[in-house]
Amino acid sequence: MTAYNVMIFGASYGSLLGTKLAMAGHNVTLVCLKSEADLINTEGTRVRMPVKGPRGPMEIEVHSRNLPGRIRATTTAEADVNAHDLVGLAMQEPQYGSPGVRELLEAVADSKKPCMSIMNMPPLAYLKRIPKLGADKLRYCFTDPSVWDRFDPELVTLCSPDPQAFRPPEEKSNLLQVTLPTNFKAARFTSQKHTDLLKVLQKDIEAVRFDSGEGPVEVPIKLKVHESIFVPLAKWAMLLTGNYRCVELESVRSIRDAVHSNLAESRDVYEWVQKVCIGLGASPDDMVPFEKYANAATGLVKPSSAARALAAGAPNIERVDLLVQSSAAALGLSHPVVDRTVAYVDAKLASNRRRAA
Repeated sequence: MTAYNVMIFGASYGSLLGTKLAMAGHNVTLVCLKSEADLINTEGTRVRMPVKGPRGPMEIEVHSRNLPGRIRATTTAEADVNAHDLVGLAMQEPQYGSPGVRELLEAVADSKKPCMSIMNMPPLAYLKRIPKLGADKLRYCFTDPSVWDRFDPELVTLCSPDPQAFRPPEEKSNLLQVTLPTNFKAARFTSQKHTDLLKVLQKDIEAVRFDSGEGPVEVPIKLKVHESIFVPLAKWAMLLTGNYRCVELESVRSIRDAVHSNLAESRDVYEWVQKVCIGLGASPDDMVPFEKYANAATGLVKPSSAARALAAGAPNIERVDLLVQSSAAALGLSHPVVDRTVAYVDAKLASNRRRAA
């Protein structure tokens, strides 16, 4: 098989995709802070995930040192874009304007390497692939939209980050705990050549088995490549129904509580966001049924990363809530719960920025 070299911005959530690629025999470079890089290069990465074992559900821990592919880490100053076949974006959107990250992102754009985002917030360059969206009118939804200006939209695709994972605070930063082992769903690139690269990765990841000590087990969290550019936007309904509704005026709540405390309201928001996506050109088949999401949300007992960041005083977060509201407005659509959610996030950001000033 051909072993591809993949560079991924971000060593937290990025280590999940990186681990899957290394399990399939591909080589991964994680771009991160020096302290993280030193730890990963010394001790490797570890990912814990639930699987279906021979005797029922079980948890496995995958260590990068035991994989056929290599995982190493580096800083933005030392990263070599040209040594890689594919670039993954797994940092939070506000981070791409940071010193060092911005310059490396510009090098990625200039290199003309295919680039796959696994951010909740789609890169502005990807949104330009959706004609009805009018991406240039959505620049204000981004912390710094200029970081995407040098990208060719045909070289950027989006992979919906449906798997849920976090770094346990009591563990070292090279460990990632998976709580919802669903699939990464990627849209095709414009070119067949770059799409074929993704399909090779999909096939290789699909074939991976893990020796659990009780026999080989199939490993969850596959990469699924789709022809429709709208499939990753199915995540929008999940984010607006769960993740951003974790944010309340005076507190935060879990995704489970955001969804299940008022299931009728949640369904209404979810189906409205799907209506927005269909208005942009998606097929109903590109979307995920509400019942499937609501069932998965019963296990999401922590507040979303966006809600936790706001509670911790973050002056900027990914604004998918604002992006969806603005995209809907261009279609003549609005929803009072979404408007309320955006207002809550706006208010919390304004408060955090005043405190930081």
